[in-house]
Amino acid sequence: MSLSQVIIADDHPLFRAALKQALSQCIAGESIENGSAQDEAILETDNFDGLITLIEAQSAIELVFLDLHMPGSTGFSGLTRLLNHYPDVAVVMISSEDNPDIMRKAIDLGACAFIPKSADFTTIARAVNTVTEGNTWLPENLLAEQSGQLDPRSEQSPDKKLAEKLAQLTPQQYTVLELIADGQLNKQIAYRLNIRETTVKKHVSAILAKFEINNRTQAGIAFQQLNAAHHH
Repeated sequence: MSLSQVIIADDHPLFRAALKQALSQCIAGESIENGSAQDEAILETDNFDGLITLIEAQSAIELVFLDLHMPGSTGFSGLTRLLNHYPDVAVVMISSEDNPDIMRKAIDLGACAFIPKSADFTTIARAVNTVTEGNTWLPENLLAEQSGQLDPRSEQSPDKKLAEKLAQLTPQQYTVLELIADGQLNKQIAYRLNIRETTVKKHVSAILAKFEINNRTQAGIAFQQLNAAHHH
């Protein structure tokens, strides 16, 4: 993987700088011999819309570092949208929160790592290496804490189930679900997405079937769980 395939989406310039340095060392370490590391740049943005624009413009993005709270993305809705629309991109959540439940939720919903902003340089580097090798990474103290709590009988968390359902939606169905959760009516959704109302109804039926529920309100509530993550 090269640096130009990485985007850091975070609204804290200092943390972006630290992360960039850790990334340059981990990833560019492999390509310095052939001198190509200098002209590659990690892409950066401080809001979610900017992130989407960058991904759309670059076909080869492999890794996105996503801040849990930044303009345009609250809670986990940004994560699940990325995973739904760009399934080939690996997403690492970064956050100043290091609440074990939030970290676990991020991984259950499909993030490949969770890096607390309190992490030191070595930890960030280790996380990045783990992810570039295709593995999931969580802070060790969290893993120790969690392994004591995991009940073998509850093999699947509600978040994992939600992630599986979201993964079944097409990008357009996913967008319709976001708008339902936002309280929009079929007519408004049709107008926003520039599709016919009958098409919206088909999408809604498909969403309800995939979620195994029978009305829009329940669909909206299921989706709202993603934003409820950070209100203590």
